[in-house]
Amino acid sequence: MARTGSSNHDEKSKANGSAFKRSRPVGVGQAIAHHGELLQGVFEGQDGRLHRGLLTLPLPSQRSHATIWPRRETGIRTRPANRTKAARAVAFTFEHLGIADGGGDLTLESTIEMGHGYGSSTADVVAAIRAAACASGVGLRRSTICTLAVAAEGATDAIVYGDQPVLFAQREGFVIEHFGDEFPPLLIVGFKDPDANPINTLSLKRARYDAEEIELFRVLRALACRSIRQQDPWLLGRVATMSSRISQRHLPKPRWQAALELAQSSHSCGIQVAHSGTLLGILLDAEAPAASTHAANLVGFVRQAGFEDVQSFALNAEGMMVE
Repeated sequence: MARTGSSNHDEKSKANGSAFKRSRPVGVGQAIAHHGELLQGVFEGQDGRLHRGLLTLPLPSQRSHATIWPRRETGIRTRPANRTKAARAVAFTFEHLGIADGGGDLTLESTIEMGHGYGSSTADVVAAIRAAACASGVGLRRSTICTLAVAAEGATDAIVYGDQPVLFAQREGFVIEHFGDEFPPLLIVGFKDPDANPINTLSLKRARYDAEEIELFRVLRALACRSIRQQDPWLLGRVATMSSRISQRHLPKPRWQAALELAQSSHSCGIQVAHSGTLLGILLDAEAPAASTHAANLVGFVRQAGFEDVQSFALNAEGMMVE
């Protein structure tokens, strides 16, 4: 990978590498999970071209924690041993920072389940990049972390931005549009489709959207932006529902219709999915009367319907417990 940093400062790079070996600090970093997407498709960028993009639904209660112990030998050893993407991310970060012969032992501890759309791989990669930067005694811009993550993983999502709502180009690592400061207050009842199998995101064939879908994405983008700026969870729910409906044409979830009917019968804002996973979620207005009771009742209905790993969590909702 070509350096994304100041490669023409050789003397500075040597000095950095020498200091790195001498001090050998331990670096730590972390990153949150997500619960799929509220919107995913293709969107026009400032360059006038279409870019694949998504609006991530953050799940801060689940995280990946990375710790790196630098050592003099080159190469990154990981625990667990199969975290090759995170190891590449650390190596690219040291290279970007001009640290010569950067090596280390990387440990990843995560509460994020793999293969269902929680963003476990990206969380590991982002946490590892942050740990490498911490061990180097520097900070990195979020845009730089995204560039490094895409180089290491091939595709990433917007969890580096935490709970900020951004339309993010997942295969190019840049923000297409900042929607605003925060999501409207939501309660989410999330669950898995028991008839869907875990998915390797990078092995999936990319969805080929037709002209009608591309025009619809333009409308949904505008509505998502309005819903966030006006703090309207109902409008955001409509956007997420339509996006999940389009996703059904490309990567169908066997029990999506049953989940949609549950959402409609519970007078919720809408339904969202992990577009390349098994997750589904029903969105509720966190400021509606008796919202917590409503969510608790809905958890019971979802379980009775046979869905698995049912949980509820809050996003940007004051006074609500976050699971």
